[in-house]
Amino acid sequence: MKPLRMRAFHRSVVFFAGLALVAGTALAQPKKAPAPAPKGGEAEPEIEMDPGDSAPPPGDGGEIDMGAEPGPGDLNADMAASDAAAANAIKAGEVKRTPLSWKDILVVVRKPFLKARRTELLPMFGTTMNDNMVRHYSIGGMLNYYLTDVLAIGVEGQYYQPSFREPFDLVARQARRLPTINTYKWSAALDFHYVPVYGKFAVFDKRLITWEVFFTAGIGAGQSQVEERDKKFPGFTNLLIMPNIGASMRFFLAKWLTVNVGIRDYIFYDKFEPTDRSPTMNATADEAKSNSDGALINNVMFQVGISFWLPTSFEYTTFR
Repeated sequence: MKPLRMRAFHRSVVFFAGLALVAGTALAQPKKAPAPAPKGGEAEPEIEMDPGDSAPPPGDGGEIDMGAEPGPGDLNADMAASDAAAANAIKAGEVKRTPLSWKDILVVVRKPFLKARRTELLPMFGTTMNDNMVRHYSIGGMLNYYLTDVLAIGVEGQYYQPSFREPFDLVARQARRLPTINTYKWSAALDFHYVPVYGKFAVFDKRLITWEVFFTAGIGAGQSQVEERDKKFPGFTNLLIMPNIGASMRFFLAKWLTVNVGIRDYIFYDKFEPTDRSPTMNATADEAKSNSDGALINNVMFQVGISFWLPTSFEYTTFR
């Protein structure tokens, strides 16, 4: 491959060099009066610049060879070589910038409470939320065993105490008849719990409280009692199949103590006293039950309780 050559007119180069020399000499010498203009309109004589020794050597054709190796101490050549080495060091492809900040630092702390392979003993208190005629208060408990830190299986039992509300008496006075209602006696269920969310919050910027949300689904049974309108006729009871679903929150106070609050919906099909009871019709409990009217009931309850955990402590295990 032939080296790159650049043609140059040496006469022009010498011409500009001469002008620079004349200008420097003129600045160094004291100013003199301008020379008189030539008479008779004669043109100013031209200055001929002799290239002298700067003429290209014979046979070169007036070309400058740019492909020669640079001599020692050539700054431009050194800079060009450095840029070429840097370019070769950079890998091909798009260069992505990754700015660093404090947001890139993630701190993962240990969970302050472990539940896996531990038993929860939960005494609880509850009250109905969606019955405007009679309010039920319940007292009971749950016993749960956590297979993992997020999955548990358990049993529960509740005993109900009814309390008639003001609308029950108002309907009796205004309509001259008692409303048809049932009260609940007890319930029991087999439950499954799942914990999908947990977190923490600060109390007055001094103490961190850890909490979690868990969902519950179960299947169980219960009993309801028909409240007869006329005490001359006997009432009857119903055995209920009671699936339940709910959501609760748990707050951790110590390694062995937590506080639970939640809402549970107990769903069942209940039977009510027939409205046409008389000495000749539906007089007995069996007749009334066979001719009773049924309805799907959602008994929504608010529950609160304190959990005790066994064993009372736990240990972390890490991989080695």
